[in-house]
Amino acid sequence: MSSIGASQRIFQLKFDPLSGNSEWVVIEEIEAPEEKQEPLLATTSYLDMLNDSRRNRAYREAINKTITRPCHVLDIGAGTGLLSMMAARAMGLQESTTSCSSKAKVSACESYLPMFKLMRKVLRANGLEKKIHVINKRSDELKVGEDISSRADVLVSEILDSELLGEGLIPTLQHAHDNLLVENPQTVPYRATTYGQLVESPNLWKLHDLFNNEAKILDGVYLAPKGVDSILHIKQQQFSMHCDAMKDEIKLLSEPFRVFDFEFWKRPESHEETEVHIEATNDGTIHAIVSWWLLQLDEEGTIFYCTGPKWISQSSSSSESKLLFPGTGDWCDHWKQCVWFLPEQGLPVCKNQSIDLAATHTETSVSYKVKIPSKKKDTDLCDWSSSDNQIFLPPERIAVYGDRRWRLSMLNAIKNSLQQKVAPMCMVVDDSLFLPVAVANLYKSSHVIALFPGLRQKGAHHLQAIASANSYTVDHIEVPQTRKQQLTLQDTHQRRIDLLLGEPFYYGTENMLPWQNLRFWKERTLLDPILSENAMTIPRKGMLRACAMFLPDLWRSRCCLHDIEGFDHAVVNSTLGACGDLPANEEAPFLPFSIWQCGETKRLSNIVSIMDFDFSKPISPCSGTAQVKFEESGICHGFVLWIDWLLDSSTEISTGPDERYWKQAVKLLKEPIAVGKQATGHGGYHSTELEASFDPSSGDLSIKHAFS
Repeated sequence: MSSIGASQRIFQLKFDPLSGNSEWVVIEEIEAPEEKQEPLLATTSYLDMLNDSRRNRAYREAINKTITRPCHVLDIGAGTGLLSMMAARAMGLQESTTSCSSKAKVSACESYLPMFKLMRKVLRANGLEKKIHVINKRSDELKVGEDISSRADVLVSEILDSELLGEGLIPTLQHAHDNLLVENPQTVPYRATTYGQLVESPNLWKLHDLFNNEAKILDGVYLAPKGVDSILHIKQQQFSMHCDAMKDEIKLLSEPFRVFDFEFWKRPESHEETEVHIEATNDGTIHAIVSWWLLQLDEEGTIFYCTGPKWISQSSSSSESKLLFPGTGDWCDHWKQCVWFLPEQGLPVCKNQSIDLAATHTETSVSYKVKIPSKKKDTDLCDWSSSDNQIFLPPERIAVYGDRRWRLSMLNAIKNSLQQKVAPMCMVVDDSLFLPVAVANLYKSSHVIALFPGLRQKGAHHLQAIASANSYTVDHIEVPQTRKQQLTLQDTHQRRIDLLLGEPFYYGTENMLPWQNLRFWKERTLLDPILSENAMTIPRKGMLRACAMFLPDLWRSRCCLHDIEGFDHAVVNSTLGACGDLPANEEAPFLPFSIWQCGETKRLSNIVSIMDFDFSKPISPCSGTAQVKFEESGICHGFVLWIDWLLDSSTEISTGPDERYWKQAVKLLKEPIAVGKQATGHGGYHSTELEASFDPSSGDLSIKHAFS
């Protein structure tokens, strides 16, 4: 059995949000369960997945039904070892003091060292450490006769993402069938089938069609002008989303249709194509394809798990759909639905019209092409070349750039800040593509330096490509060729900066906590020596705001683990960053979430401002307090925090829970607390005081609360 000493070095990539730099750091990870651990895996989906009782029950039932005799079971991507323990119990290894049969054995491979070490703790807590053979390797590194004694009779695995294939399901199964499994093995799961549905949704359309959104705004700024609109777009891929959160703004244009079957019990193909013939059920415009998968866990087809949206069983008129998708379970975040966007403004269809869908899968993804048989023009994949100068933005950023209100706020702030300037020197310190173009368009005499810390030369190429459409010359905006930690007047042509700008937006940091965008403040501080005496900044101020919320679905998915299908998992709570039932000295971590996609939610309190970040001054420690008063009676699961940006003296942009395109920070409580308005007399806490502090040396924010 592979073993690791009581203490081992773990190398982890650490990101400094205020500098944008990454470095490998060494973490001395102690195996002793009594030692306090940092939640190394708090931002992963392990905790949410282990709290998915529907998933756990389905696997347990399928494993018990499949493993009915002593055999060799291989668990690939074992995680905490839950499936391995289920397999061991099915063969009686859990109860026996010695192996009940030489043929009964379980091998579990897990390549990620922190999770591998956590699995060993879970196995030890359940008395199975010596009954399950654990290997800290990728499955495609395993060798029969070295890592495992023989080919396995049964494969149990859970290497699925929201798209199904993104975690390497196909190459993993190919290698396993070629090298690790007996001929005609048993598998849990047995089969997976992907499904799709055609939908109309203007809000989904806004997430990808910047060209047509800009054409309607008419503010003179074009980030994706005609002719070069393919230089800035989203990736050609499926995007995972909680589509149930959008059900009221989605019009269904077809019944669910079957796309691909993937058999776990035989070697899959790396590439396949299929054509699906669909009949439109409504008039409308196809903006997207919503997809999901159905997992058949047993060979007979009696145990299923579906990731489909709830509307399938609620609104479908097809008896087959209701039979296949009898309903969905609780909200969970580890598996969502996926969205494939149709190009441009979508495809108009009429009820009963025939539609042909061509679907293709590779080893890691599924793609689609839609056409109407009687028409010549297909909604083919966009003509997006493979140029190295293309910029791929997340859908939310495309939607922001196409939002009339947001653009107007930015343009007004620029006008208000530069109204006294004749030939201003301006600098955009972040990766905003909008701000350099907006300044150059509004002030022909200005000189703009765009630093593009993440986009670099891709950003420079974009500005050159769209110059004529925005009525500026290429020498109007400058992008430094080399990146310097400290800029001097030599880099600004001996001119001091009159206006420093940022959205703030930093390329590649979409899943960061809100205050990690305070990198803008750090950048402003480094540039302090070359700012003019009356220099302005956009934004001028950041305001940390918060409210208390009812978040039952998010709470359930992140709460402490105890018994999972008969196996003790309490030992994982600290490492996975759980909430609820925590020791006195432990707190749940901050987690980035889009609140509108977090299932059932309700705001219980007023919105408070805790503290301000003043960008007119160099970065410094900040602290503040605020009294949160409960306006609704209910159960408080935690606080939601975000930063609103004051662009100038009067223009404010919010990134709070009511806004679609930003993530907020969630701080879940140790235990849910009953709250209510004092006047109601219904009991519970009436208010709480929040105290927050920001440490500029680390970029960390801490928060304390005291209910009263």
